[in-house]
Amino acid sequence: MTEYGSTDHEQLMKRLRSAQSVDEVTYPAPSQQASLSLDDLPRSVACTIHQGSNVTSMDFHPTHHTLLTVGCSNGEISLWEVGMRERLVTKPFKIWDLSACSVTFQASIKDSSMSVSRVAWSPDGNLIGVAFTKHLVHLLAYQGSNDLRPHLEACSNSFSCTLRKKIEAHVGSVNDLAFSHPNKKLCVVTCGEDKLIKVWDLAGSKLFNFEGHEAPVYSVCPHQKENIQFIFSTAIDGKIKAWLYDNMGSRVDYDAPGQWCTTMLYSADGSRLFSCGTSKDGDSFLVEWNESEGKIKRTYSGFRKNATGVVQFDTTRNRFLAVGDDSQIKFWHMDSTNMLTSTEAEGGLPSLPRLRFNKEGNLLVVTTADNGFKVLANANGLRTLRAMEARSYEASRTPLEMKVSSSAMGTSIGPVVSKVERVDSPARPAPSLNGVELMSRGIEKPRNLEHVSEKTKTWELTEIVDATQCRTVAMPDNLDTASKVARLLYTNSGVGVLALGTNGVQKLWKWSRSEQNPSGKATASIVPQLWQPNSGVLMTNDVPDNSEDAVPCIALSKNDSYVMSACGGKVSLFNMMTFKVMTTFMAPPPASTFLAFHPQDNNIIAIGMDDSAIHIYNVRVDEVKTKLKGHQKRISGLAFSTSLNILVSSGADAQLFFWNTDNWEKIKSVTLQLPAGKTSQGDTRVQFHSDQVRLLVCHETQLAIYDVNKMECIRQWMPQEVLSSSLSCAVYSCNSQLVYASFTDGNIGVFDADSLRLRCRIAPSAYISPASSNSPTIHPLVVAAHPQEANQIAVGLSNGAVKVIEPSEAERKWGLHVPVDNGTENGRTATSSTTNTSEQLQR
Repeated sequence: MTEYGSTDHEQLMKRLRSAQSVDEVTYPAPSQQASLSLDDLPRSVACTIHQGSNVTSMDFHPTHHTLLTVGCSNGEISLWEVGMRERLVTKPFKIWDLSACSVTFQASIKDSSMSVSRVAWSPDGNLIGVAFTKHLVHLLAYQGSNDLRPHLEACSNSFSCTLRKKIEAHVGSVNDLAFSHPNKKLCVVTCGEDKLIKVWDLAGSKLFNFEGHEAPVYSVCPHQKENIQFIFSTAIDGKIKAWLYDNMGSRVDYDAPGQWCTTMLYSADGSRLFSCGTSKDGDSFLVEWNESEGKIKRTYSGFRKNATGVVQFDTTRNRFLAVGDDSQIKFWHMDSTNMLTSTEAEGGLPSLPRLRFNKEGNLLVVTTADNGFKVLANANGLRTLRAMEARSYEASRTPLEMKVSSSAMGTSIGPVVSKVERVDSPARPAPSLNGVELMSRGIEKPRNLEHVSEKTKTWELTEIVDATQCRTVAMPDNLDTASKVARLLYTNSGVGVLALGTNGVQKLWKWSRSEQNPSGKATASIVPQLWQPNSGVLMTNDVPDNSEDAVPCIALSKNDSYVMSACGGKVSLFNMMTFKVMTTFMAPPPASTFLAFHPQDNNIIAIGMDDSAIHIYNVRVDEVKTKLKGHQKRISGLAFSTSLNILVSSGADAQLFFWNTDNWEKIKSVTLQLPAGKTSQGDTRVQFHSDQVRLLVCHETQLAIYDVNKMECIRQWMPQEVLSSSLSCAVYSCNSQLVYASFTDGNIGVFDADSLRLRCRIAPSAYISPASSNSPTIHPLVVAAHPQEANQIAVGLSNGAVKVIEPSEAERKWGLHVPVDNGTENGRTATSSTTNTSEQLQR
């Protein structure tokens, strides 16, 4: 630390030291620190949200703990209610008063895009500060709900608002922004490429202009100890300075480890100071400071080498540190230099993800590599999110929609819907399409709506009947091995599609990066390649002679390296690069009928069997650890919930079983409500919502949503009883906002996931060639959802073909949400056929 020898500096250091031992600090004391444990860290992925552009900064509201503001690389600002997975408002980048800005600034705007460098809530939650990469600062006034209004705008030579105040703002990028309270007055602190730090009030008056850095200033950290108020600042030459609000220059000068870009943060109680940054060589450093002496107190270990960029970090609960590094979130206990734990958040993170805790520390948001972010939660956070969903439903429902069965506390759930009207296939929409409309006809609704968000929306039913109304690509196939597509998966990376035929042969199609497809992800705009290793070997399963009754099954490891599958014979584990069989196990009888990797240990596999048992198998030791029994027919579905520690199994007996994954004991069983005259002969499939609580159940007679916390049905949709409209498969979209369902008459239905309301029908004529579309034998047997693109699906057909389908370039989404204003649909008139359907859906 450079000693300035001034009385100001000595006074600052003395007061900083004394403030550390003063009891009457303005920050709350830590609460029961010893009781905190690893479970307090938000590590369970509650949901994945697609923003649409690269997220550059995020910040939670100081008191509304699920309200998140997001800044993007295209200059856009969004406000998200993550508890309801709902974007409340979006503000595209706009200069409010271009004439008030300098000619130089106006020219620079035309030459380059504007990105958000920082978003921050004011301590009272009434303002959002936004710093941009070109000269500009915005203040937005938050009025509640979706009301976000311009408050102040600062550009390179002016401040424009209703007061028309003029100040000098930063020339070049505004690198950071924070709020402070000098003299109990709310102010904004900014720093920038021009090597300056500025403080100005909310009326647009400049209060302080701090000069002294010899390089662009990277970040600012205003703080207060007792009655002393100051600002720490860091520059890209690694210098850390401290400033009092007196225009008398910097009082201290530290050297940050790595001597490049560094960010400083205090613990929530204001007692401990940390910094995190990266050197130009790519080495990252997380340290705690003895701020009064300007010395590093401890250095935390666990970073990868040669990072390209700057790591970001945050603190929570006066006890934990979190850093985005190596496509992971890494956690440290503040008192230990060794990394506590890490998580990949189910994959999809960029190399150096950005992250932010909410003020309670029960939620953590982290950016994804595909222009979005994930919300992670601990147990308390998950309860908060579910409570918000419940309140959302309570606020939107009508008295007619609240008919609860009195048998909710039974040990085994039997029929929960006393009557369900049969409706036509999605090919012929009818007035009653889901449980919500059925309520208005006096029919009892499935029970327990505590954890379901029911947003009141009006949808125009979109009918896709022609190939020009959507984008479709057929997977090329030069192998003479055509058979029905029994199972279909996207690779977890989203770059390939894997199909398993009833003949036991697996095929893999991959997209590659190109100018037309820079992401290399699966797309209906480009034909992929049927991928094979140089050896020409096929991924072929062990198939018995009497394979007609075999039930193909498949599971893919998280890193896309291995695929496990069976087709009536032994289970085979294939290397996805070489297609070679690594090992085989579980020779029949009985045969395997469903496979699922344990989400937290790829060596543990749940295997559903033809004899109705479930084997929990350890690949490493080649041993069945336990057998789960209870079903009456073969197992047709398995799904794990990591947040609830539950395995849900489904069978051809139309039953659901809930198993505790800690001790593998049965918790409860549920029997599906089948239409009159139907027997439990069809397979039942299950898939968890991204919240890990709601469960999608697909049977040939119905779609249903279950609340696994209560193990009760909360939504149900039934088509007509005839064979031509039976469901063949259904899956959630990657963001769990849609449900895609395929039918044996060739139609594909796109449903709203919360209400099971039909949004879109894709007719077979839209994606099956004209020569084949009229054939009743050709229809989709399986449907798969892209892992990152919510509006893309793949379907496997009964003739062996595989298609990828997306909305048209113009629409980009399935279905059209229609705001209703005074009985008219947003002031426009729909076509007669659409109007009739829309009216039916609203009844």
